[in-house]
Amino acid sequence: MKKQLTAIALTAAMVGSLTACGGSKPAETTAAPKEEAKTEAPAETEAKAEESKEEAAASGDLITVGYAQVGAESDWRTANTESFKSTFTEENGYKLIFDDAQQKQENQIKAIRSFIQQEVDYIVVAPVVETGWETVLEEAKEAGIPVILSDRQMQLSDDSLYEAWVGGNFVKEGETCGDWLAKYLEDQGRGEEEINMVTIQGTIGASAQVGRTEGMDNKLKEHSNWKMLDRQSGEFTQAKGQEVMESFLKSYPDIDVVICENDNEAFGAIDAIHAAGKTCGPEGDIIVVSFDSVKAAFESMIKGDLNATFECNPLHGPRVAEIIQKLEKGESVEKIQYVDEAYFDTSMDLENILKDRAY
Repeated sequence: MKKQLTAIALTAAMVGSLTACGGSKPAETTAAPKEEAKTEAPAETEAKAEESKEEAAASGDLITVGYAQVGAESDWRTANTESFKSTFTEENGYKLIFDDAQQKQENQIKAIRSFIQQEVDYIVVAPVVETGWETVLEEAKEAGIPVILSDRQMQLSDDSLYEAWVGGNFVKEGETCGDWLAKYLEDQGRGEEEINMVTIQGTIGASAQVGRTEGMDNKLKEHSNWKMLDRQSGEFTQAKGQEVMESFLKSYPDIDVVICENDNEAFGAIDAIHAAGKTCGPEGDIIVVSFDSVKAAFESMIKGDLNATFECNPLHGPRVAEIIQKLEKGESVEKIQYVDEAYFDTSMDLENILKDRAY
C-alpha cells in the first residue's frame, strides 16, 4: 500500500530541531534505575499501540515497513530484532520486510534500494556506520518514502532525509560509566591511585562506539590519575573481544580496568582474563565494565565476573510504530527521541531485577 503524502503532512513530519547528543552534561548518577522518563510512559505507548492495531484492523490495510538491520552480532541486537518483529505484525496492521546486513554497509544500501523498488511505506535503518548514506537516502526521499533511524545515527548534511531517530544517548552512557567508576574506586580507597585502563571498542564509526568513547574521554579529562593504555576494536562480538583482551594482557602486565563497549565483548574479555590465570569482578584483580545490560550481563555480575553494565535499551519497535502512526495522521514528530536507560552493578538485588528483565 503506497501512501501519497501531501506537502503539508511532509512538512509537519519534518518539524522539530535536532538535539545534539554529545553536548549535554550527564545527569547525576543514581544507584538504581530511573523511574522518571522524559518520554511517554510504557502504559501510554501500549495504549497507543492498541489504538493503532484497532484502526489497522478496521481498515483492512497493512502498512509495509522495510527494516535494514545491522546484523546479529550481539545479544542486544537479537533483542532489538525481536522487538521489531513482534511489533510489526499483520495482527498489528503491518507487513515487515526484514533484512540482515551482516554488519556490512553495502548490504544495507542494497536493502534500502530494494525497499524503494518494492514501494514500501516506510524504511527503518539501524546504520552500520554513521557516514556514506546521502545518496541512497536522497533516492528514498525522491520516492516519497519516509526514513526512520533506529539505534545508530547518521552524519548527514541534510537532516530532512530522515523523519526521526530513536535510540540511546551514547555519550551520556559513557559519561555515566566514568562517574560510576570514579565513585567505585573512591569507595575502595583507590580514588587517588594511578589506574591503568584499556578499552575494547565497538565497531569503529558506529554511533555507540563513537558516543561511548567520547563520553569516557570526557571523564578521563577529569581524572589525571587515570591512564588509558590502549584501545582496540572488538567489533561488538564476543570472539573479537576475547582476542583483543588476550593481546592486551600480553602487552600490559598491570591492567586495573577494562572498559568493554558492549556486553558480548566483556564476556570474551572475561574468558581471556581467566585463561591468563587472572581474576576479575568485585573480588578480582581487574575491574570489568560493559554496556547494553542484556540478561547474560546480569548472570555474569551474579557470578562475580562483571562489575557493572550500563544500559542501552534495545526495545525500539513500539516507539518506531508510534512515530509511524503519527506520520500516518499527518502529525509532527520529535526529531531525536532517546529511550530511557539506567545502570546496574553488583551492589543491587540483581537476581530480583533479572526476574522481570525483558532482554
